Amino acid sequence: MSGSKSIFANSPSVVLALGTTLLVSTAVLSPAVAGTARPDVSPVGDVEQAPRPANPVTLEQAGDISMRDPHRDPPGANDWNCAPTAQNPYPVVLLHGTWGSAYNSFAGMSAELKADGHCVYSTNFGEASVLERGGVQAIAPNAFATGDIGRYADEVGAFIDRVLASTGAEKVNVVGHSQGGVVARHYTKFNGGAEKVNHIVTLGATNHGTTLNGVSELYEAVSGAGVDIDPALDHIVGVAGMQQLVGSPYMTALNEGGDTVPGVDYTVIATVNDQVSTPYNATFLEAGPGSEVDNVTLQDSCSIDQSDHSTMMYSPHSYDIVREALAPGTVPEDARRCTANV
Repeated sequence: MSGSKSIFANSPSVVLALGTTLLVSTAVLSPAVAGTARPDVSPVGDVEQAPRPANPVTLEQAGDISMRDPHRDPPGANDWNCAPTAQNPYPVVLLHGTWGSAYNSFAGMSAELKADGHCVYSTNFGEASVLERGGVQAIAPNAFATGDIGRYADEVGAFIDRVLASTGAEKVNVVGHSQGGVVARHYTKFNGGAEKVNHIVTLGATNHGTTLNGVSELYEAVSGAGVDIDPALDHIVGVAGMQQLVGSPYMTALNEGGDTVPGVDYTVIATVNDQVSTPYNATFLEAGPGSEVDNVTLQDSCSIDQSDHSTMMYSPHSYDIVREALAPGTVPEDARRCTANV
């Protein structure tokens, strides 16, 4: 092994190559490239539906708008005069993923939830520059959630406190995309958030870490040779990206003692085409005492929905699964929209 260590130690290009590979592989964490949504091909059922938002924002539009206006609120979000109702007693807090923003992640879903009568809130959290180990993509104006996950779980907690104070609600529901789901779980496990959260819904969350389609194995091989390349990769990929690799110390701590916390229920949504949170079914959770978990794969109830990690956030089928999770009876399975989304 000493020979291998010498080769790596004397080859800075290995670190650069690995960092570049990780960076390219995780670039799709930021929803900047969209698929093509086609018209609905199957009607919703007989359940009476609230009117759907007119002229919904597409993923391409959301990416363009958030680049120009990174702190824009998603449609329908952050009405600080909103009052919860008996039908929707829990405000909904939306948490974006790594290198994402509130707008480019939730411009579609936020409007859907607001149309159902939810009080919806979102924030950009976890801003870290390249020098603060946020990774090179942190130079993008709409790239957030790049630094240490544990540090900005406090930031999310403060935002949730503001939502509770504004609405008078006892708890919130949280919807998290990718790393956003991990942040929600961190908050409820380590930051006392279990008393303030009713239900966590995740989409493509890196709940047990990600292999990035095998890239993590390359990282493990280099690290296993005795070379500490984490400091360099922190600046290339970002701390948050490194924390989400399979087997990282962060992931080990997050999942130690069980996937769930008592008093919180979970809906976990996956797509077989996820190219970021891999393998896709590693997102699924196992229910522990005092919790219920519903693990859902998009294609099980809509085979033509071929959404990937980013486009699942703009799938009407995804919307309807989230809507039903937050307010059971709103959109039963046979009433969900089934759209050819890629």
